[in-house]
Amino acid sequence: MEKEQLEHMRHSCAHLVAAAVQALYPTAKFGVGPAIENGFYYDIDFGESISENDLQKIEDKAKELGKKGLGYARTEMSVEEATKFFSERNQPFKVELLKDIKEKGSTKMDEQNTELSGVVGKVSIYQTGDFIDLCRGGHVENTKEIGPFKLTKIAGAYWRGKSENPQLTRVYGVCFATQADLDEYLHMMEEALKRDHRKIGQEQELFFFDEMVGKGLVMWLPNGTTIRNEIEKLAVEMERKGGYTRVRTPHLAKEEMFLTSGHLPYYKDSMYPPMVMDDGTYYLKAMNCPHHHTMYNFKKHSYRELPLRLAEYGECYRNELSGTLAGLLRVRAMAMNDAHIYCRKDQIKDEFKAVLELIMKYFKIFGLENYWFRLSKWSPSHLEKYINQPENWEYAEGMIREVLQEMNAPFVEAEDEAAFYGPKVDVMFKSVIGREETMSTVQLDFAAKQRFGLTYTDDTGADNNEVFVIHRAPLSTHERFMAFVIEHFGGKWPVWMAPTQVVLVPVTEKHAAGAKQIEQELFDLNIRVESDDANETLGNRVRKAVGRQVPYIVVVGDKELSGEDWMIRVRGEKDQIKMSKQQFIEKLQKEIKDRI
Repeated sequence: MEKEQLEHMRHSCAHLVAAAVQALYPTAKFGVGPAIENGFYYDIDFGESISENDLQKIEDKAKELGKKGLGYARTEMSVEEATKFFSERNQPFKVELLKDIKEKGSTKMDEQNTELSGVVGKVSIYQTGDFIDLCRGGHVENTKEIGPFKLTKIAGAYWRGKSENPQLTRVYGVCFATQADLDEYLHMMEEALKRDHRKIGQEQELFFFDEMVGKGLVMWLPNGTTIRNEIEKLAVEMERKGGYTRVRTPHLAKEEMFLTSGHLPYYKDSMYPPMVMDDGTYYLKAMNCPHHHTMYNFKKHSYRELPLRLAEYGECYRNELSGTLAGLLRVRAMAMNDAHIYCRKDQIKDEFKAVLELIMKYFKIFGLENYWFRLSKWSPSHLEKYINQPENWEYAEGMIREVLQEMNAPFVEAEDEAAFYGPKVDVMFKSVIGREETMSTVQLDFAAKQRFGLTYTDDTGADNNEVFVIHRAPLSTHERFMAFVIEHFGGKWPVWMAPTQVVLVPVTEKHAAGAKQIEQELFDLNIRVESDDANETLGNRVRKAVGRQVPYIVVVGDKELSGEDWMIRVRGEKDQIKMSKQQFIEKLQKEIKDRI
């Protein structure tokens, strides 16, 4: 089925579900109900509390109505007629949309992206059974053309995304052309639940949230901290090889710095409230770049010193609405794998290429394959959105395109989506559970040199202000990247990342001391090892280690303590492997060193 047809079907399904809701909850008030990837949602004020237990009832009613082959009858009304029509039906959200259309002359209506009809001053109305909606379309001919669908969940959603507005109930559903497609998707969602980073994080004691600490503030437990540390250790090694210099900056700064960077007042809503001190007003930092720009200006730089690459796992804080927080994917405090590269114009291409190559190296190490890049460009016809340096825009976009082509990297281009200060490349990633996310972003900055007065001494001894900045965070934040890798590995960590790499299980109490001695020997070799001599059966202790997804389990008995070969249980393998203690140690050390 063509993409447009599928979107029409899913949009029609949203109307069908709304018709079912209206039949079951006659006083319900409807917001917007667009088609989205894999399905649709509809924001509704039900007038009463509902739970996910009510979804089956709504779905059954929608399927009952669907079998009647209800049409999608389109009519047109003037804005005034439509306003009166929906006012009489007590649909205040539709009336508000119409008010905006009348006042602003808008050609679009909110998240639904519903364009007005071609007749000036008129809007289109669609009727499905007894349900009537303000909508552009398109739709299928009748409800019998809607493919298999299922309502999946509910969530809270502020009307029009603003916290001062009423909170509605967002009903989500999925809809596909065939039952096989729906079944495949639902199976993938079952797998997604098993791999959900919040579920695995709880089971493996990686992290937690606590109301006393605050929403969106991650508490990293020892196991999760170990994995975080291994990821940061990898970044430090890779950046050292790439010529980066590591720095540390404070978690807050004075108002003046954020005014200079331009984050105030434009980014103020995403920053925490100001702290008025005896020497000025301070803000928690929401980004690391202003600190790094200030550090660049600590001393004069010669053209010979460029590029200068400053790297930091910098702690940042974002004032996210509580309703938008989502496990590790969206938090309020984050450690960003940040760096800023200060370079001359003739160095941009090589530096940008090196960053993209670094990203691809990381993906190879972690086994991430389903990724691509999105080159976001400016639009000369929207100069109010962008810094006015046409020559730099054309040069930079052409250069980045060349880099992507030379690397044979998968990429798409997006018009009019650049940052105001330069083009960017978004690193797109489809997770093993089918969720499409932006992993990180590489941005070229034309504006920092002006705002912070960045210069270098050129080969004539003069000050040159053509300092270009590349912002990059290949591994995103610890929080976001951990969510990806938890779900990618499903909690089955590669040896180099595993919180516990080896568990020793003594056969009986008399073998416990010998197992402890081996544990100390492996510990001294920087191998993460535990010895389980709990007062339980041997089988129970082995099963516990298997349940924890420990890569290697060694049962320690008379033979192992007498120097004979070990029998080693390997995670996910039916048969055990046999080797000497020294061979096993060498195998472990190689897997850890080479990050196999």
